[in-house]
Amino acid sequence: MKERTLEKTADGSYTLFVPEMDEHYHSVKGARTESEHIFINMGLKQSSAAAPHVLEIGFGTGLNAFLTLLEAETSGRDIRFTTLERYPLPEDLIRQMNYPEQIAPQRSEAFYSLHRATWNVPVQITPHFTLCKIETDFTTWQTDERFDVIYFDAFAPEKQPEMWSQSLFDHLYALLRPAGILTTYCAKGVIRRMLQSSGFHVERLPGPPGGKREILRASKVEPCP
Repeated sequence: MKERTLEKTADGSYTLFVPEMDEHYHSVKGARTESEHIFINMGLKQSSAAAPHVLEIGFGTGLNAFLTLLEAETSGRDIRFTTLERYPLPEDLIRQMNYPEQIAPQRSEAFYSLHRATWNVPVQITPHFTLCKIETDFTTWQTDERFDVIYFDAFAPEKQPEMWSQSLFDHLYALLRPAGILTTYCAKGVIRRMLQSSGFHVERLPGPPGGKREILRASKVEPCP
């Protein structure tokens, strides 16, 4: 288990820092701001699926899952959320973070339910949100499931290069349904070109306020069979 320390970000929400990797879980320019922009506004809200099935690469702090749960309850769309995590965080560390208190105090119990949910089985957290946490290494994970939205939130390519390979992007393309969407904070040219080589239509979009200049959204545009 790598050491992790708590850090407050520019929007008042917290992130975790991993000294061994010299890497943060979320942007220090604003953890909540980044997640809402990249994964909710540029990803989930752009999906036309009536009941989206979301795949998240990296459960981490649960912030993306919590924001998705809130969007499900606001929109009324039923969302299935499958998330992969190799190194789950301990509950005492999670409780030091202020996500529910800052974002939606009335939903704080739902946030902690995300972390207490049994691994490797679907658990209905709220009327419109079902969670399935899978404790696994994405580089070896296989599934017959298909998805409408993918949140690609792995650590940066220079910190975790095995998570940013052509073969894994090919695999993600195959996991998406037609018209499916993948979003990621990383806008490096080499990543954009790998996504395009997998068959994605890739857009460079403005990054979150005060944060990264650009992000990527990749769409599966092949016709339905």
